[in-house]
Amino acid sequence: MRSQIEDPEDTTVFSQQTATDRLLSDHHEDDFDPGHKQDYFHIFQQFSWMGWSAFGGPSAHIGLFQKVLVENLKWLTPTLFLELLALCQLMPGPTSTQMSFVIGITQQGVTGGLLSGLLFQLPGLLLAGACGIGAANFLKNPAPWLRCVTSGGLATVGVALVASAAKSLTHSTCKNKITLAINATTAAIVCYYNPTWIFPLLLISGGLVTLLSSRNHDTPARHSEDCIDSFGIGTGLGSTLVLIWILLLAASVFILEGTPYAWYKVFHWWGTFFKIGSLIFGGGQVVLPMLDSAVVEPGWISEPDFLTGIALVQAMPGPLFNIAAYVGAIIAANANTNGLIGIMTCWLGLFAPGILLIYGLLPWWARFRQLDIYRRALPGVNAAAIGLVVAAVFQLGLKVHANSPFPAATVSIGIVGFALVDAWNVPPALVVLVGGVLGLAGWVCNLH
Repeated sequence: MRSQIEDPEDTTVFSQQTATDRLLSDHHEDDFDPGHKQDYFHIFQQFSWMGWSAFGGPSAHIGLFQKVLVENLKWLTPTLFLELLALCQLMPGPTSTQMSFVIGITQQGVTGGLLSGLLFQLPGLLLAGACGIGAANFLKNPAPWLRCVTSGGLATVGVALVASAAKSLTHSTCKNKITLAINATTAAIVCYYNPTWIFPLLLISGGLVTLLSSRNHDTPARHSEDCIDSFGIGTGLGSTLVLIWILLLAASVFILEGTPYAWYKVFHWWGTFFKIGSLIFGGGQVVLPMLDSAVVEPGWISEPDFLTGIALVQAMPGPLFNIAAYVGAIIAANANTNGLIGIMTCWLGLFAPGILLIYGLLPWWARFRQLDIYRRALPGVNAAAIGLVVAAVFQLGLKVHANSPFPAATVSIGIVGFALVDAWNVPPALVVLVGGVLGLAGWVCNLH
């Protein structure tokens, strides 16, 4: 196993590779008992507190699972953890969210996965939804000082957090000239031309490039001695869930293209978020440019409200996909619809594809894990996905600058925010607070 992890291709598969290498070298699998499974109480006990403490983005979430559940509690071996992580990275959806479901599935099947996954998402859902409902009522006609706090401060550090993530993700996934070229090309194209259909095309193109460029390289299949015989459902039901995902995706496209928005608003919200959730590879940051074009351009939500949401959600525990709850609340308020309907429609629409696919494909894992075509293509898919994040930094940064009440000072606030989170590792929640304070200071000092 060690020789496989040291293969150069593997370094592009796992964004948490350094921590994983340390885990494998320092931790032995001899103490793991594959016959012992955790009961529902222990699943509840661990994931209830982790859901409220999962700050820092997907890499931090994976590191938390690694430290607590693999290294300390030995629910999984490092080998099995890595293989499941690779599987989640091959599919659309937020990787840390899918891992939160998968870990529960390995212990108590379908119901164990639902328990662990929902406990991990619940805190972020509640907080983001509450912020969305509050923002919908509070930010419609903001006072000048509040506009400075949100548009000049919070939105600015939100972009700084995205910039830090783009830098970190590019460094961890683009390990050679080919993947760097894919990353840069994707970002350049999206900055200039970004219809919705081009996102999956760029991801597929990136995968094809590394698939062809690595055709002469050996990529041995992964094996695990601690195999799991059952994931709670068989391959037949798994195939049915994948078919349901395909049918829902087709229905979403039909709704968006074939029905008027004014008559079917809720269905359009569901279709938009389900389609985006079905096309996202590379984690929560990649969802931002797609969401921006899907909900801001039609006028469902204003740009300042959306950018404020980016900052707020990144200061909360859980995945960045929880921005769907915030956006859903504001969309519903702007459409004179109950906020809870907007929250649940958008949140379920964005999360459902990844959850359906992890439950549907997990039973097939033992078979297709032997194929190396996925591992050959994955570095290019990841590089293109991070290219979307790089593009989002420039796109969102320009919009923040244009919408700010003090554009020149906004640039300075953004630099401060980036330095705090990237150079000094200040927690995102504190960086957001600093951004709000600097925005308020800009109003007090009448900056320009």
